[in-house]
Amino acid sequence: MSARAIDEPHRVSSPLELLFDLTFVIAVAAVTAQLAHGIADGHGLAGLVPFLQVFFAIWWAWMNFTWFASSYDTDDVAYRLLTMVQMAGVLVLAAGVPAAAGHSDYRIIALGYLIMRMGLVTQWLRAGVEDPARRRTALRYAAGISFAQLGWLLWLVLVEAGILPSAFQLPFFVCLVVLELAVPRWAERARATNWHPHHIAERYGLFTIILLGESVLAASRGVEGALEAGEISGPFIVIAGSGLVLLFALWWLYFLVEAGEGLSDHRHRSYLWGYGHYGIFAALAALGAGLEVAVEQTGHDVAASPLALGYAVAIPVGVYVALLWAVHSLVVAEPVIFPVAALGCAAVVLSLPLATPWIGVAAVVALIAAICVVLVAVTIWGAARAGTSAQ
Repeated sequence: MSARAIDEPHRVSSPLELLFDLTFVIAVAAVTAQLAHGIADGHGLAGLVPFLQVFFAIWWAWMNFTWFASSYDTDDVAYRLLTMVQMAGVLVLAAGVPAAAGHSDYRIIALGYLIMRMGLVTQWLRAGVEDPARRRTALRYAAGISFAQLGWLLWLVLVEAGILPSAFQLPFFVCLVVLELAVPRWAERARATNWHPHHIAERYGLFTIILLGESVLAASRGVEGALEAGEISGPFIVIAGSGLVLLFALWWLYFLVEAGEGLSDHRHRSYLWGYGHYGIFAALAALGAGLEVAVEQTGHDVAASPLALGYAVAIPVGVYVALLWAVHSLVVAEPVIFPVAALGCAAVVLSLPLATPWIGVAAVVALIAAICVVLVAVTIWGAARAGTSAQ
């Protein structure tokens, strides 16, 4: 298991990586469905923290595998088998999402996470044995991940035993998240791994597409729920159509910039770029839940107020646009998405739900989609004037 070349030509995602991503489709679908149920029942705000906690576990598991594979994907028998162990862990984690999001029962998720980490630690130990030049880095990763996993198990034991007061459970969780995020930085100080910038950019783009697909799936569940009511109304058509246009616009915005060159030139900013995607990915997953309930409420009553439904769509879109600009600005010398346009778009989107009691949820969703389309058009126009390559 020797490190792959940083400038390896024609480096693309392997079939095994694509199969690995498919296991996350199930996990993301489960956590999105749980958030949608919470929003529909009028408990969207209460369900937000469990959603973000579970989504962190999903995202961080994907992150750990992705960056390791970019450096050490040997695609031999041992590598494939250990990756399949991690896939099994993802499926176990997905099975535990309803209990975690609905009843704060994290035992199944912890089991799935443990299975995944066992596979990943074994991979790092193998890299430490077979790549002497980066042995110290690999062993630091193995030790750091193992230590963090012990912390998660301790947190779970304390919560299940009732020893850890509820007021301290979230701070304890946040401390463990900080520990997890610190492990790569600490490990790479020994010697940086050979992750491939274009490969990483492609992997993040593929996961973005998966999350957009999950939003389409979630919205389609809302369509099914509305159709079961028997009547196709004007608001139903407006929200369903606008939701699709909105997702197209968000896809377009993400792929305005190819991040590979920027990551190659600014490798030291890869941590902020990679970690910043947590908010982008979580926003896309949450948007799917918001669109699902927004469509569903056109067919039958839900407990959530129109204002809450407007914010369930607006907040994810506003967060997505603002973070997308911030993340791109880290690795691109001249950001294609203008800061004034991006932040202005986010501000307007976040203010639109205030008009929901007067114009309705359908009009708010349509206006949000229209604003994002305008942002795409303005960005393309600006790039054309500047002579850049935005598409």
